[in-house]
Amino acid sequence: METFKPVSAQSLFMQKKVHNFTVIIEKDEDGFYVGSVPALRGCHSQGKTIDELMENMREAIKLCLEVNAEKEEEFIGVQQIKVVR
Repeated sequence: METFKPVSAQSLFMQKKVHNFTVIIEKDEDGFYVGSVPALRGCHSQGKTIDELMENMREAIKLCLEVNAEKEEEFIGVQQIKVVR
């Protein structure tokens, strides 16, 4: 039989959230991989390899999330639109 263990409000606050983001990757004229996260304004980084870029992007995303939390902006979401021409 399992026993109930109460959880304090502080421990709930300290739990980390998992975020998933899309990274757009391009290769620049110098051969560097450049990444940006459309969902986070101004969130960009680069690397010599895809692995280096993704590690740098992980850090950039963490910093962007911190800055956005301080600005108290609410991210609403990403929408797709179809246009017929």
